[in-house]
Amino acid sequence: MTLANRSLKMAALAAGLTLTTPLVFAQAFDAVRLYGAAPGTDGGTVGAAVLATRQYQGSDEHRNLLFPLLDYQWKNGWFAGTTNGIGVNLSSRPDLDYGLRVTADLGRAQSRSSALNGMGDIDAKPELGGFFNYALNPQMVLTSSLRYGSGNNSRGMLLDLGAAYARALAPQWRLGLGVAATFANAEYQQSYFGVDAVQSLSSRYAVYTPGAGLRDVRANVSVTYQLNPRTAITTAVSASSLQGDAQNSPLTRQRDSATGIVAVSYGF
Repeated sequence: MTLANRSLKMAALAAGLTLTTPLVFAQAFDAVRLYGAAPGTDGGTVGAAVLATRQYQGSDEHRNLLFPLLDYQWKNGWFAGTTNGIGVNLSSRPDLDYGLRVTADLGRAQSRSSALNGMGDIDAKPELGGFFNYALNPQMVLTSSLRYGSGNNSRGMLLDLGAAYARALAPQWRLGLGVAATFANAEYQQSYFGVDAVQSLSSRYAVYTPGAGLRDVRANVSVTYQLNPRTAITTAVSASSLQGDAQNSPLTRQRDSATGIVAVSYGF
């Protein structure tokens, strides 16, 4: 893989990663990004990201995190890692990715914020799903993902739709841009944004029953500097806005939020 191609993939990765940061990487699996190896070879990426984000989606309290980045893909289509989950890409075309995977919803602890007192914990759950990505050209990729199994009753479902764009600004500098939207079913919305009768008694929030629909929209910009053919440093800013019943939840203290990220990655 050439320096330019690897740099563009790193920038596209950064654009995708920043789409997830408002969720504190609890929803880091909104798309599959197979960037670690040239077609027909094995390869991966390792690194770390420092995040300045929020305590939970809809929170007005800040939270800083150090998040590991480790992803690997095999030439037979299988992949595993912290940003893609475990799955298989069934496509042999360089412009098309589709397949099945297992990811994780990390849940939410009520101890994370006083605003969650009385709401109880949402346990971490495995998610089953699929993905479909299409590259319009070497710089522009459309992404989609379906995930099922999150929430209190393990029946939460999310549909993620997005696009990432990367282009060269100079031999070692790359620009990444991204947009995304996530739709949620009623079970997911109730777990993360709803208040049932029992929770109402313990939290003193009014009973709130959100319906299915658009959960949030996101946009980001990132700049990647390629130190050498394998090592890159990325800085990025992402903006997120809750929509529909999610923004009207009594748990939502702030509808709009911004997140910053600095990431170092090494391809091997």
